[in-house]
Amino acid sequence: MRWLTLYARSRQVPASLAALVISTVAVAALARDGGEGPGDPRLPVLVLAMGAMAASIGLGGQDVALDRTAAIRWVPRRAAHVLLAAAVVGAMLLAVRAMGADMGTTAFVVRDSAGLMGLAALGAALSGGQYAWTLPFAWLSLSFFAPPATSTPTQVATWMLLPPGTPAATWTALALTIAGTTTYAFTGPRR
Repeated sequence: MRWLTLYARSRQVPASLAALVISTVAVAALARDGGEGPGDPRLPVLVLAMGAMAASIGLGGQDVALDRTAAIRWVPRRAAHVLLAAAVVGAMLLAVRAMGADMGTTAFVVRDSAGLMGLAALGAALSGGQYAWTLPFAWLSLSFFAPPATSTPTQVATWMLLPPGTPAATWTALALTIAGTTTYAFTGPRR
């Protein structure tokens, strides 16, 4: 169990969890004060994106060269890290929903948390752990200001705001999850 504790510390998991809890509580407080109405996906997506961005700081270790030369298999550990982070981010939002706040359906939360963590993992593989948060942030910004989703390209651009069961949104999230997790698992964070 000692290696798991060391791994969590080296990946800044306590700081990520603290940021996730604080951002979730803040957005839950905003949801109680009102909002755009029931079924508005912007607050749940904001919680999930902040969670993915907070978890993304742990996608790069203290020393990338040390990670690359370690005598352990990193591929399953990296993949598990991304998928576990997605599960924790989604679970936090589902816990807030269980307390009475309208925070989307379970299918919506699972789809978006997996897709956003895949996007963060892809960001870590492309630009390093310290900048892994930029891809989820950029796509969130794009989706908030994109035109209404009437065509397939706009549905792909705004996948995280679309209702569950929308094929373009589901396939986009699945593609981002698979591509991000696979790329990060095999290449690790960029130097």
